[in-house]
Amino acid sequence: MADITQAPSDAAQQSAAAQDDVDEAAIRRVIEQFHTTRVPLDQAMTIAERLHDGSRTADVNFEISGPPVYRVRTVKNEHIYENVIDASTGSVSQREIASSLKELDREDLAKVVALKWIKQELSDAVRVAEKAAEGKALAGGLMRQDGKLNFVVVVATGDRLKEVLLEPPKIGRRELTPR
Repeated sequence: MADITQAPSDAAQQSAAAQDDVDEAAIRRVIEQFHTTRVPLDQAMTIAERLHDGSRTADVNFEISGPPVYRVRTVKNEHIYENVIDASTGSVSQREIASSLKELDREDLAKVVALKWIKQELSDAVRVAEKAAEGKALAGGLMRQDGKLNFVVVVATGDRLKEVLLEPPKIGRRELTPR
């Protein structure tokens, strides 16, 4: 009976180790693809924002499910626009998805509403994070943690990913500071 009880534990440990190996391989693949791109994340955000004058980037992600792309969500007035920007050419590579803020779940709606009150742009947070982590950003957005709203930016540094949390400055402060 002890052997039977022990076997699942060993199997679970082996399964967890195998999953870690799969995760590491996936991260390596993403980083390798990211390093071959010509369009930096901040340029992809600018391209998406120019599609709707006065819009702000709410979040952006690098994806490699096909050719490398950035999925950029921008907000203007009561609408969210999702555009896919080719990471090699900077062109819009898929049809835009537009939706109303009313279609968002509570958590996403709260982030978008908070974005309206934050003076800094996600692009500001990206610049600070890239400098702090000494790398290039491949994703970013807002995240609520411990009741505080922070910018979170994922930066590729060599063959690693670093997550940088930045608290938007209080009114009157000029710069974002890494936490």
